[in-house]
Amino acid sequence: MRWSILTMTLFSGALQAQSENQAGTVLEPMSSPYLLKLTGGLILIVALIFLLAWLVRKFNLNQQSHSGLIRIIAGLSIGTRDRIVLLQIGEEQILVGLTPGKIEKLHTLSQPLDVPGEPSAVAGSFASKLNRLMGDRESS
Repeated sequence: MRWSILTMTLFSGALQAQSENQAGTVLEPMSSPYLLKLTGGLILIVALIFLLAWLVRKFNLNQQSHSGLIRIIAGLSIGTRDRIVLLQIGEEQILVGLTPGKIEKLHTLSQPLDVPGEPSAVAGSFASKLNRLMGDRESS
């Protein structure tokens, strides 16, 4: 029964495409409507790639250490290209200033800060960021 429904669906689509081809609705490869459609599709794909790259950079999805020896606990952007980051290396926490040309140690914390809800794995980190993002959308 399933196969007959699938076969009828496929044949009806093929028959419809064949009738459209015979009706003269085929676009010539060098016609302006075809070229506009092709260019629009390419621009859409390139824009999607740039959007995804911007999202990865915005949410810092690519800065995860697989070994877990060095972790970014918190970060604060203080300018367009300057950041202050709290790193955890083993049991020690270090406050670091990041600029495009320099990384400078600002302070070593004598007592490590407790991080609530600390993710244990890379997947957990991504899941928590995704849940936080989805929660922000639902509250708006």
